[in-house]
Amino acid sequence: MHKYKPATLVLEDGTEFSGYSFGNDQAIDGEVVFSTAMVGYPESLTDPSYSGQILCVTFPLVGNYGVPADSVTNSLSSFYESEKIHVRGLIISDYSFNYSHWNASKSLDEWLKESKVPGIFGVDTRELTKILREKGSMLGKIVPSGAKLEKIEDPNRYNQVDIVSCKEVLRYGTAEGKKRVLLVDCGVKHNIIRCFISRGVEVIRVPWNYDFSKIDYDGLFISNGPGDPNFCDEAVENIKSALNNDKPIFGICMGNQLLSKAAGASVFKLKYGHRSHNQPVRMAGTNRCFITSQNHGYAVNDATLGKDWEPLFVNMNDGTNEGIKHKYKPFFSCQFHPEASSGPTDTEFLFDDFIKLL
Repeated sequence: MHKYKPATLVLEDGTEFSGYSFGNDQAIDGEVVFSTAMVGYPESLTDPSYSGQILCVTFPLVGNYGVPADSVTNSLSSFYESEKIHVRGLIISDYSFNYSHWNASKSLDEWLKESKVPGIFGVDTRELTKILREKGSMLGKIVPSGAKLEKIEDPNRYNQVDIVSCKEVLRYGTAEGKKRVLLVDCGVKHNIIRCFISRGVEVIRVPWNYDFSKIDYDGLFISNGPGDPNFCDEAVENIKSALNNDKPIFGICMGNQLLSKAAGASVFKLKYGHRSHNQPVRMAGTNRCFITSQNHGYAVNDATLGKDWEPLFVNMNDGTNEGIKHKYKPFFSCQFHPEASSGPTDTEFLFDDFIKLL
């Protein structure tokens, strides 16, 4: 019988949930959000878009297939979505003390300890999710027995993109690649880069606020990333300059929001965001629907798009924007994750569409 220290999850409205501490033994604060994905916790925990957040996984059993060993292929993590865990903490219902998977090398508990990330299990995640849906995402803290954390700091006060973006120019793929894509790193997931490399594309990855006007490229890509896009005015100005020429532009998630801001639109914070593998979207003007993987807390206000732009996709659950496109230039974006890691592969064709434009 495993013995774990009692711990408490405390929300900013005073609501408390009792559970047990696992992972790193420390108190931690952040924005509490939930994801309804059934699998993919190694990918989710290493997704930079969760920076500053405490993640509640609604699927009850977590940890049953362990965690793969971290290896590197083409200068990218082979099985993770970045070089490290980005969530501030993890909330689950039923932790699996035993794991079984051909690719597993350690338990989730061991991985969290190595990464100095705390978790809490034994929480009524159904009730927690109900509260977050009714009241919206809110600040909170995980406090193991004997630990103290008086103040809860709001991660939304900081530029999370600046925290997770690369700090220097990086290159992937071969210089003999058929085409060259300039990737603005707002917190890019590694499978996005893998999707380009597998298609014979050279990728030049630059920091989020890098002036890329002097770099020769065939197409511009704007990545996903965490937090409030309104912190990223430098990136928006650089994108505005790129809109003056006809080189193709493709954005994903945060990339959709920054491209939209460059197009004159505004963004707003969603009540509790979209974080799942099962978000249905429809391509605007058609009956084509797709199931998508998503992780974002902000959305674009369609009504504020410039006259040369129009929505490309719409969310079938709440009607919010899921992508935009220019009416006559090769610029487009999506709010969801077509690279599908982890998640459905329904929309990976968007990478092919972009490469055909180069």
